[in-house]
Amino acid sequence: MRTWGGEQVEQAVAGAVALLRTAADQDWDGATAGRLEWSCRRTAEHIASDLLAYAGQLAGRARSAYVPFGITFDEGTGNADVLDVIETTGVLLTAAVRTTPREVRAFHPYPFRSANREGFAAMGVAEVLLHTHDIATGLDLAYEPPAELCEDVLARLFPHVQPGSAPWPTLLWATGRGDLPGRPPVTEWRWSNPPAVPAGRLILEGVAPAAARDLSAGGDGGFTWAEGGPYEGTRDAAGMTVKAYEAGVHRPEWGMFVLVRQEDGRAVGGMGFHGVPDEEGRAEVGYDLAVSARGHGYATEALRALSAWALTRDDVRTLIATVDRHNVPSQRVLTRAGFVAVREDEEEISYEIRP
Repeated sequence: MRTWGGEQVEQAVAGAVALLRTAADQDWDGATAGRLEWSCRRTAEHIASDLLAYAGQLAGRARSAYVPFGITFDEGTGNADVLDVIETTGVLLTAAVRTTPREVRAFHPYPFRSANREGFAAMGVAEVLLHTHDIATGLDLAYEPPAELCEDVLARLFPHVQPGSAPWPTLLWATGRGDLPGRPPVTEWRWSNPPAVPAGRLILEGVAPAAARDLSAGGDGGFTWAEGGPYEGTRDAAGMTVKAYEAGVHRPEWGMFVLVRQEDGRAVGGMGFHGVPDEEGRAEVGYDLAVSARGHGYATEALRALSAWALTRDDVRTLIATVDRHNVPSQRVLTRAGFVAVREDEEEISYEIRP
C-alpha cells in the first residue's frame, strides 16, 4: 500500500494557498466563511492553528490531552501573511507525519481518544479542504480539490459514510456543507479515526476502509507483516469490510482489527466482527494468524482483550463464534478466552461469551 500522509498534506495546502492568494486583497474580516459563523480571516487562522496542533500532538507523543500551546498572530498580519503561516504549519505537519513511526498514536478526542500519523494527516487534509471551501464560498471563488484526495479522506475519516458517485460532493454533504440527491441533510457530524485496543504483547489496530481495500486486493494494508501473513482469512475479512463500507453499514468498532506485535511492530493476524450487533445484542467474532505467529498465544491474548472491550458496550449482550469441529487449536483459543460451547453439529461448534 502506498504511503499516505505527508504528500497529501503538501498537496492540500499547496492547492488551498494558490487559490486564496488570488483573493488576498479582499476584505476577509468582513466576509462570512460559507455556512460558518466565522469570518474568512478567522477561518484561515483556524486552518493554521489546526495544522500546528496536529503536528504538535504527533511530535510530542501527547497521550491524554492536547499540548497546551497555539498560534498568536503579530499585529498587522495581513491576509497574505496568514497564508504564509498556513504554508509553514503545513510543512510542520508534513515533517511530523514523515518522521513519526507508523505504530505511534497520540491523543485526539474523537471518537476513540487517539490517532496515528495517517489519522493526523487525514484530519489535517480535511481541515484544509473543508475550510478552504468555506473561505472560497465567502469570497466567491470556485474551488474543487482533487477527487482522489477527497476519496482518501472519506475512506480514512468517514468509514460510516456510504461513498457517493463523486467524492467531493459526498465529503461536503457528510460535513453539512452541501446536499446529495437521495440523502437527508446532515446537521451534526464527526469524523472517526480507527480504534486501537491494547492486548498485552499486541495492539489491535482498527482497519479503515482504505486499508481494507488494499488488503482485499492483495496488498499489505499499510502494515509490515510477519512471515506468512496476511493469511487468507484476513484478506476475506478485509473484503467484508469494503462491502460494508460501500453499502453504508460499516461501523469501525464492529469491523476488522489487525494484530500488531508491540516488540517489533509486525502484524501477526486479523480479528474482528462480522458486523454490528443484531437486535438481541449478539455479535459474531472471527480471527486468524499468520502461520509463523501460531503457537505463541497471540490469538488468545487478542480475543480476551477484544471481547472485554466489546462486552463493556451497552449494545452488546453476547459475543458468538463458530468453528469447524476439526479445528482443535481454534477451539482451544475460544475456551482459553472464556467462551463456552453452546451448540454443535456434524460440522461446526458454536461458542459464546456474555458480560
